[in-house]
Amino acid sequence: MSHNTIVSYQNDLLQFMTFLQTFEITSFNDVDRKVVVSFLQQESEQKKATSSIVRCVTSLRKFFQYLIEEEKVTADPMQLIDAPKRREHLPEVLSVKEVDCLLNSPDTAKPLGLRNRAILELMYATGLRVSEVIGLKLADLHLSLGLIQTLGKGQKERIIPIGDQAIHWLERYLNEVRPQLLKKQRNNYLFLNHHGRKLSRQGIWKNLKLEVQKAGIQKNVTPHTLRHSFATHILENGADLRVVQELLGHADISTTQIYTHLSKKRLADVYNKYHPRA
Repeated sequence: MSHNTIVSYQNDLLQFMTFLQTFEITSFNDVDRKVVVSFLQQESEQKKATSSIVRCVTSLRKFFQYLIEEEKVTADPMQLIDAPKRREHLPEVLSVKEVDCLLNSPDTAKPLGLRNRAILELMYATGLRVSEVIGLKLADLHLSLGLIQTLGKGQKERIIPIGDQAIHWLERYLNEVRPQLLKKQRNNYLFLNHHGRKLSRQGIWKNLKLEVQKAGIQKNVTPHTLRHSFATHILENGADLRVVQELLGHADISTTQIYTHLSKKRLADVYNKYHPRA
């Protein structure tokens, strides 16, 4: 699993441990369904998102399965616990016009503006997660072939084609800006901050928010919004769902299927084109 997933599971279990200590429960054998339900109710009362509570149920379920296997407990209280149903949440997506405004927002006459343009072009061209973007190294670029490689969730490698526009801005960044940021240091990561160190997730979020504001876009735009927009736009232009699954690095196609809800225009076009009485 990815590092972020492991940390999330760890935090879930630590919160559960704190809950048990509050009620002076010192043995996992004393944990029953009532205790777990009380904990989940507390999480809900603290306005935790449904998705967080669902993940918490998964964390506890796996943990008690482990305790059973290790013969640390005699009964599994999670067998009678049902996770709350996830609410269907359609991600925010930018229109093609909004993407154009965002991509043209950075001031490319300035070094960091040119770097930001290269980052935005890359994210929209490939649908990379922000963690994948900051993890890119120089050796991962194969621009002459129009390809990049990346490590996704669970350290799964995938190779992604990249378009001419993104290649253009990446080459400009590599030739004009990166040597300035590097300041004679050694660093194999692709995107650097003004100190010449690896750019952070927070750095990309901060820069994106500024560019969104400059572009006059009113939507709540995150790095993942560009990933959603990438997937939606290529589906609307006729891409196969399996291809999109590969490009995004989804292990299960059910994760990719959410984008079919966002591509009503494409569905309508197909219906009008192929149905004999449309």
